[in-house]
Amino acid sequence: MPVRPIPQIGDPVLRQPTSPVDPDIIGAGQIQRLIDDLIDTMTAANGSGIAANQIGVPLAVCVIGVTKNVRYPYKPPIPLTVLINPQMRLLDEETWLNNEGCLSVPLRGDLPRYMNVEVSALDRDGAPFTQVYRGLSAGTVQHELDHLNGRLIVDRMEDSRSMATWDNFAKHGMDEYLDRIAPVIDRTEPKADRNG
Repeated sequence: MPVRPIPQIGDPVLRQPTSPVDPDIIGAGQIQRLIDDLIDTMTAANGSGIAANQIGVPLAVCVIGVTKNVRYPYKPPIPLTVLINPQMRLLDEETWLNNEGCLSVPLRGDLPRYMNVEVSALDRDGAPFTQVYRGLSAGTVQHELDHLNGRLIVDRMEDSRSMATWDNFAKHGMDEYLDRIAPVIDRTEPKADRNG
């Protein structure tokens, strides 16, 4: 399957809220090819998720998945998951301060994320499912749902001084960030899953 170009910040497609997918066409070749292209593009870019508008298609489809990711070595594993027409429900109001990068934004920065969320969606076969995400995994899914709503990480950053290139984050910010998220991981990830 082809790896698609990833639009970068400033491309209008990233600011366009996506349209829901008609459940009756999920099994059609066009939607199945889109899903395959999302998976292949995310994998090639070492992403932990990607939304359809990040490959130029304004439909409410995204995929997430983390398995020993070199771009995000600190992220707990997430099984490869296709989310079509996802809807999020907060399980509480607790937030934590994440530092996020994005395949469509060449910088990283600090932004708040909810700690505990529940997402309902259709899978690639059109079957409904609901999944609870916590901690870093909750941050990952919120990031992709933001994309589907035309929002980028820069919209949620409360202090622009936290913004850094990937190289400078690795040199100057990674240690502090890992210390900051250690309690989040301890609280939200089953110990057996940490070696993913």
